[in-house]
Amino acid sequence: MRVVSLLPSATEIVFALGRGDDLVGVTFECDHPAEARERRVVSTSSLPDGLTPAEIDAVVSDRMAAGEDLYHLDEQALADLDADVILTQDLCAVCAVDLDRVDDALAYLGCSAQVVTLDPSSLEDVIESIGAVGDVLGAAGDAARLVASLRRRLESLTTALRDARRRDVVVLEWTDPPFSAGHWVPDLVVAGGGAPLLANGGRDSVRMEWGALSASGADVVVVAPCGYHLQRSAELARQLVDTGRLPRGAEVWAVDADSHFVRPGPRVVEGAEVMARILHPDRMGVPGPDEARRVDT
Repeated sequence: MRVVSLLPSATEIVFALGRGDDLVGVTFECDHPAEARERRVVSTSSLPDGLTPAEIDAVVSDRMAAGEDLYHLDEQALADLDADVILTQDLCAVCAVDLDRVDDALAYLGCSAQVVTLDPSSLEDVIESIGAVGDVLGAAGDAARLVASLRRRLESLTTALRDARRRDVVVLEWTDPPFSAGHWVPDLVVAGGGAPLLANGGRDSVRMEWGALSASGADVVVVAPCGYHLQRSAELARQLVDTGRLPRGAEVWAVDADSHFVRPGPRVVEGAEVMARILHPDRMGVPGPDEARRVDT
């Protein structure tokens, strides 16, 4: 079976199911595991390099309003790879190449690949999507074992945090302008022993007013900007602290958003565990240096 993944999360699922040898095409963002970098890239960003979060937001907003693509789909690469299965999504136009664009390209190329869309809106949906990929790839048994393992880890968190005080948490999926936590991210807060504030569970992340953020009364602000790993997240968290726009007295933490929070793959369960270590270090131990960093206010 020849598989093309147009999502970093789908790439991670394929490898986690032991089907990495079947993966022939990926996106420019597919960086886990490292072996994914060895596959042919079929989708790249059309955004200029070196933009600030505010500049990215402005460019994305303008292009979406104009109906312009945010990604380049390499049709020649797609034709060369002759895929049997293409894994993609129809959940977020900012996150991956548009599904209609994929369908148009396949029709133009005369490709009969099976297109599988993964559109999870909750943590439970993310876990179930692993089973869906397993079914398509002939790896149902491996998927069932992985899903059972992830569920056991979440059950362990529930047991460890059953009587813990739930701290109020704001997760920022973008920093300028600030965007709320959406889709499955509020579920990670709950699983980690927190109470999500200004969240939009099961739905798109939405833009917030600075005043709402500063007045939220959150105990903890977690900076998890989509598209960023820990080092850059920490830099953006420091910039936020310096603006003075965050809730007074709140702890501010930066996390590896791409690894553990915003990509709906197996590692989101690790995101819940990281959240638990941020919120309840007395019970769960402190976050590791590669998981999260506290930014002094």
